[in-house]
Order: sequence, then structure tokens, then C-alpha cells
Amino acid sequence: MGSTPLVSVIVPTYKREAYLKLTLESIVSQTYKNIEIIVVDDGTPGDENEILCNSFSSIAYFKIENTGGPSGPRNFGISKSNGAYIAFVDDDDIWLPQKLQVQVDILEENNDFGLVHSCCNIIDEYGLETGEVIGRPGKPLVKHGKVFMRMIGNWTIMMPTPLVRKDVIDKVGLFNQNIPAALEDVEYWSRCAFHTKFYYVDEPLVNYRQHSSNISTNNKKYINLPLYLFKVVKQKHKQNIFSKESYKKLVSNLCFMQAKMFKINVLKTVSNLFVLNPFWFSRFSILKVIIKKTIS
Repeated sequence: MGSTPLVSVIVPTYKREAYLKLTLESIVSQTYKNIEIIVVDDGTPGDENEILCNSFSSIAYFKIENTGGPSGPRNFGISKSNGAYIAFVDDDDIWLPQKLQVQVDILEENNDFGLVHSCCNIIDEYGLETGEVIGRPGKPLVKHGKVFMRMIGNWTIMMPTPLVRKDVIDKVGLFNQNIPAALEDVEYWSRCAFHTKFYYVDEPLVNYRQHSSNISTNNKKYINLPLYLFKVVKQKHKQNIFSKESYKKLVSNLCFMQAKMFKINVLKTVSNLFVLNPFWFSRFSILKVIIKKTIS
């Protein structure tokens, strides 16, 4: 590739050769070309993925021992990256051709933003657009700027969309491999929100594939997510990143988030609420959420 790549694209993969091929083609077809592509195979049996990657001239392929989730491959990819910017895309999603060009231009022109992200078109298992857009807020400014007070407990970044400065990753650290798959990205982008401003692009730059084997389709996995985010909030509070009033507000957001999971698992939701706030039951607004979930 010659000069040091400006963008390192990290693709974790496991047993999705057909989808992976489409993902890689969408990366290679980007209008922005100063990139390196790092595919990290999480121990897929056989050599089909390696053969596929070797059919492209610009892909570095690595196979690691199976870790059971995307965090390990992403962290390995980060360790092999050389770019000033890092992008992640799962092995079943498709980047639109202008994705990187739009985002690189934004970060090059806005030095005070460390991350740029967008919403996504939804496609089905056959690659057909459903007409739905995911990750688009009612008001774009909700996801733009210094977002941690609006973000924690309310929303997250769509995983295949962000482009992140490497120096932000150096500050934030790696993905937490001790968190169940499907939760690790929410926790990671929440950590990032405390370190940099987010630039939100209100147009789909990615086709996000929804199918039966998506990790994120199991709602039960999310029951403990508020507790993982609570750990992040407590850590940042100890570092005096925000005020005591902001801390209370963030914990309140997490209580609301947990209360909305009442029908998924009643006992676990109540138990987690006591961890978040021993006096949560004195808040009528939280009880109101539970009542609504109960009768809906």
C-alpha cells in the first residue's frame, strides 16, 4: 500500500464466509482509498475465510483462538493497526461507497471531534432494504457534540458506523472482553463519550443487516447492561469528570433503562434496581415505567 494508511478498518469474523465476502467488497469499493483492512477470524474451523481474504490484494488476515465474541478480535485488530483513524465493521454489514470519505473529511475539518458516526439502512438476510432506518434520533443534535449526559442509559452508536481517532482509543482503552457479546459495544462507546465529542451525520452510511443469527437479537442479554454502564459512570465520577448532580442524573437514566426491562426478567430487574439505587422504589417516575411495562 506504500504510505502509512490513514484509516485502519477492523473486521471481526466467525463462520460467515458468504456475508464476509460482501462486507469486504463494500470496504474495497470505498471512494476513499488510503486504508488498510484487517480481518480477524475468531477461530472459524477450516481455511475458507483465509482463502477468501487472500483473493483480495489489500487485506491482512489473522486467525486467533476462539474468544466467543467480537471484543477479542477487535482488540487484536487494534493492536495490528497503523492508521490515525480506526473503523469497525462486523462481517454481515455493508458500507455504502462514500462512507469513509464523508467521515474522514469531517474529522479532518473538525479537530475537536474524536469520533464521527451515523444512522443505518436496515437490510434483511438477502441484502434487500426494508425501508427502515435505525439509529436516527428524532432530533439530530441528541447524538451530536458532548453527548454523555444524553447518551448513557438512552442510546448507543450503531457499531458499523463510527470512525474514531486512534488517540481517542489510546485514552479510552480496549473493548471489555469480560462483558457478554452484544453489550460490549454499548459499554465501549459510552466510555468514549466521556473522552471526546461525537459528530453525528444524519444520513445512512451503512446497510445494517438484520437476521436470525444477529448477536443483538436476544433481548435477555441486555438485562445486566445498566450495571455495566453503572460501573463506567462510577469510575468516571471518581475521576471528577462531572458533577455530583450529573452523577445522580446518569444513575437515574440507568434506573429508567433497567425498569424498561421489567417484563424480560422481573426478579433480575428489581435486583439490579437496588444495586443502581437502593431507594429506587421511592421514585414514582420509575414505578410508572414498571406499571406501563406490566400492563402493556
